[in-house]
Amino acid sequence: MRRQSAHNQLRVGSPRWGYVKSFIPFVVCIALMSLGLSSYSLLHPVPSPVTTQQLGWQSWDVVDMGAGNGSSSKSSNSSVGSSIRLDVWDPSAAHTTGLTEIRVEHCMFSPHLLAGYCTPKSTPEEDKAKGKWVLVDVDLNKRTGLWYLYVYYRRTRRLDVPLISDLRIATDVSDDGWTKAHGNLHSGLYPKQDKIHLWYKLQTQDGQTEGLQQDIITEIDVLYGDDAPFYGFHRVDGGKIVNAKAGKYESVDLVYRRGAPAPVSAPEPRFHSNGTFKVLQIADLHYSVGEGKCKDTDKDPCVGDKDTEEWLARALDAERPDLVVCSAGHACCLYLTTQVFSGDQLNGQKTSYNARSVLAKFAKPVIDRKIPWAAVFGNHDSEIADDRAEQMRAMQQMPYSLCQSGPADVDGVGNYDIRVHSGDSSRTHIFTLFFLDSHAYQKSLLPWKKLEYDYLKQTQIDWFVNVSTSIKSIERPFRPDGGEDIPTVWAKRRLGRQTLLARPNAMMFFHIPLPEAYLAADLTEDKAYASGQLDLGSQFDKEGASNHNGGFFTEAIKHSFEVDEGGENPVTQVKVLSHGHCHMTDRCRRVDGVWMCFDGGSSFSGYGKADFDRRIRVYLVSQWGEVIETYKRLVGGDVVDRQVLVGEGAASGWGQSPQ
Repeated sequence: MRRQSAHNQLRVGSPRWGYVKSFIPFVVCIALMSLGLSSYSLLHPVPSPVTTQQLGWQSWDVVDMGAGNGSSSKSSNSSVGSSIRLDVWDPSAAHTTGLTEIRVEHCMFSPHLLAGYCTPKSTPEEDKAKGKWVLVDVDLNKRTGLWYLYVYYRRTRRLDVPLISDLRIATDVSDDGWTKAHGNLHSGLYPKQDKIHLWYKLQTQDGQTEGLQQDIITEIDVLYGDDAPFYGFHRVDGGKIVNAKAGKYESVDLVYRRGAPAPVSAPEPRFHSNGTFKVLQIADLHYSVGEGKCKDTDKDPCVGDKDTEEWLARALDAERPDLVVCSAGHACCLYLTTQVFSGDQLNGQKTSYNARSVLAKFAKPVIDRKIPWAAVFGNHDSEIADDRAEQMRAMQQMPYSLCQSGPADVDGVGNYDIRVHSGDSSRTHIFTLFFLDSHAYQKSLLPWKKLEYDYLKQTQIDWFVNVSTSIKSIERPFRPDGGEDIPTVWAKRRLGRQTLLARPNAMMFFHIPLPEAYLAADLTEDKAYASGQLDLGSQFDKEGASNHNGGFFTEAIKHSFEVDEGGENPVTQVKVLSHGHCHMTDRCRRVDGVWMCFDGGSSFSGYGKADFDRRIRVYLVSQWGEVIETYKRLVGGDVVDRQVLVGEGAASGWGQSPQ
């Protein structure tokens, strides 16, 4: 009876059979998937190592990817790379490989979703002669079309293939020598517009000559908005692909580059002959593709990015260094000013959807005035696309840039230092500027959890401590070498002065402040501080620090001293931390002996208050790095809250007593 019972449990219709039956669809599905994968593998064999490594004389091109990086720091990684694959689009790479053919392709699906789905067809023979197809990875229809629209091109290093020397956008071209690129530049536009095409002209090489390198087109990119394109690029003649429509979308242009123009390198940062060096801080530009929108201001009329650029130009002119006579007898600027952009150059929030279009304009007033500049990232800079590394590479390719990507094994992008030298023949390192990436938001696996600001990581602590302790001590206060031709006698004379062998003073810039920036200020009896606290300026924002304290203040700042011995009252090497992030906070507060300053909002495109003027912060370093003074310049031209932070004239004070 038991056997019969067990047998009955397996019969069709029995409860046990129902359980077995429920698994049959899964088994069949897995079997079909296995069969499909096996068939795909047989029909698409795995490429050999030679293919995957792209070996061969046509596959790579040597480029200079560190061009324009005028950093004087020995501790950071100034070289981004040394080569580029010819079938990979990389507009930041300074290659000189010519283009051979162009196509415009529309696609119902993103080429990143289905790799190769939209790529133009080709043969091995065509790839060998003209190069493989390269995707210009910017969607022409990003805000304007019903489907994806991309430009593809081929490029080659061969000397026997004609190269593209000119481009034009038109419905038709009657001139001889022009080739129409396949595809319609208005494909998928809504509402529908007449067809227009991209035309190109080919030029026979006749051997690789220097003159040809200046004529051939080496790169194509897409520009959104009506501002100037990225350095080295030019708009294609014939007009825009799409004209802007107010409140709907921005204009779209196709841009190109000839050769590989090298940006002007920034000179070595150095002090003026009178022992001064000036640093201007611009915070939170919040620039967008296009004109940008004004926020929280009574300025009327107001065009966000454009009006910000105009007022910053006035501020830069007001703070511009004097012209002096160089040794050659010509009038020239000694570059005693350095500009620092302290984060949130991009607005994020769906308006800076093409970073290169925004980066092309944010530093324009500084570049136009030939002022060296540096930048750190804010939380909004990679809010749309996690492309900090690409943005940094782009900024390194801009004129007068001091930006550096920093070591690859340190968290973030843009952890670097800039050494400021004396202006005399000794070129002594007498002041240091540190820059760190304070990241954006802490990552969470819970999508409903509120985003919290990120914090400086342990690798950044280790990097800073290693770099700061490796800086060589100098005789302080420093005096310039006035005996260039009698160094031995001059050295003996210097020994008679009261000097201290110590590391140079330093400042540090990063976007999101530390939690310590909101602790109680050190106390003082100086009457310039009516509150009795070393705190000057306004704070209308809520606290903007991360909820997590990574220990950077205690383990890094308070762990790096002027002298190794330290003593009973060790003096920290970094005297000032300067931040952006909080647009309506512009105070300087000393906490446990270290000044923590905010710039306040500099841009009409960032949030603020109608009665809180946009401003920039100025740091005037004098006496060869011994004195640090600061003030703010308002949009109306007024200079406010001048205070000496460090050195002669600074207020004395002490830390708050423990509670």
